[in-house]
Amino acid sequence: MIERKPVRDRFKGKVAIVTGGSSGIGRSIVEELCKEGCSAGFTGISDIGVGREKELTEAGYDVLFCRGDMADEAFCRSAVERVLKKWGKINYLVNNAFSFIAKGLDATREDWERMMMVGPVGYALMAQLVAEPMKEQGGGAIVNMSSISAFIAQPNRWTYNAAKGAVNNLTKCMAFDLAPYKIRVNSVSPGWIWTREVYKAAEIGGGGREKWDLIWGEYHMLERCGEPIECAGPTLFLLSDDASFITATDLAVDGGYRGMGPEGLGKTTVLAGSK
Repeated sequence: MIERKPVRDRFKGKVAIVTGGSSGIGRSIVEELCKEGCSAGFTGISDIGVGREKELTEAGYDVLFCRGDMADEAFCRSAVERVLKKWGKINYLVNNAFSFIAKGLDATREDWERMMMVGPVGYALMAQLVAEPMKEQGGGAIVNMSSISAFIAQPNRWTYNAAKGAVNNLTKCMAFDLAPYKIRVNSVSPGWIWTREVYKAAEIGGGGREKWDLIWGEYHMLERCGEPIECAGPTLFLLSDDASFITATDLAVDGGYRGMGPEGLGKTTVLAGSK
């Protein structure tokens, strides 16, 4: 188990919104923010967040769960309003919630609309909604969760890769327009991380994590998939004053994925046949 040592009170007195904060990378970000003194509102599409809110509150953290769909503009507005009503300010936004629709020639218009509305359109709307509260605080920081898929072609991934690619350009445009208000905007691009979608793929392939961490690790210089908490630390860094002169930048958290050639580590044939 990988652990991260919190930088105590780095975010004391601050308020953050983390979309998709009930599980996976978003969950780790919420937990790490809380450990460093931040109050956090987080969204989720299922009731999992109710239990997370209860656990974090009982642990002594100041949190608020908002259940709803990021493709719903009314919900996005309501979530921001609830956070402002509870804490009176917003310092940080982490746009993390995303729809994982991996389709190519078979993609329907509905698939495209869902992909874009939850993804880049949802990111843009949330940034618009928090911009004024951040201005009132004298500035703030936004981190958009992107992906290695924003930079490469993958089979049957027109929908997901196009949406993540849009996030990267959107991040730069946000950073440009919000810079005069001292609001920094950056993105994080994870490689293969052990989240729900990756676990599902491992279950379908058979053999579980022990087998597939070795096989998928072939595509990372560090020879393994990443953990959600390994995306949380870099995200908190970009939110913090430690990154005060960083904006319009993408931070790769991919174990060296994008730095490798198509041959990977050269072990594919052996590992693919393992049981």
